[in-house]
Amino acid sequence: MPENKRIPYAVWKVGDEEYKLKLTTAAITKLEQEFKTNLLNILMNQSMPSLFVMLKIAHSAMQKFNHGIKEKEVQELFDQYLEDGGSQTEFLTDVILPTFQASGFFSVGMEEQMKDQLLEAKEQMI
Repeated sequence: MPENKRIPYAVWKVGDEEYKLKLTTAAITKLEQEFKTNLLNILMNQSMPSLFVMLKIAHSAMQKFNHGIKEKEVQELFDQYLEDGGSQTEFLTDVILPTFQASGFFSVGMEEQMKDQLLEAKEQMI
């Protein structure tokens, strides 16, 4: 992949399945209406978004590649993700933030900075 390109989508691995996530403009505007704020505010104004918010974002981002998936199915996937050893913090750093990257919230330069910061944050969690 050329260095000036962003990732095409984020990947959420649950069990043996991989789910592609990317927010479309329509999904972003719908979420902004529902949350009554810009999605970046959700990330920037709190250290950890609620699970409700993260699952809503994941559900919306899954629609592009997994059209028709239901919110209840996303909740069940998250339960499986936890059973497989995942955590809410890892869900934020490994799924939600990459989804924001793939969806054009950050410039390519900012993405590089974020990758470094995410690696640091993960190391501190261990």
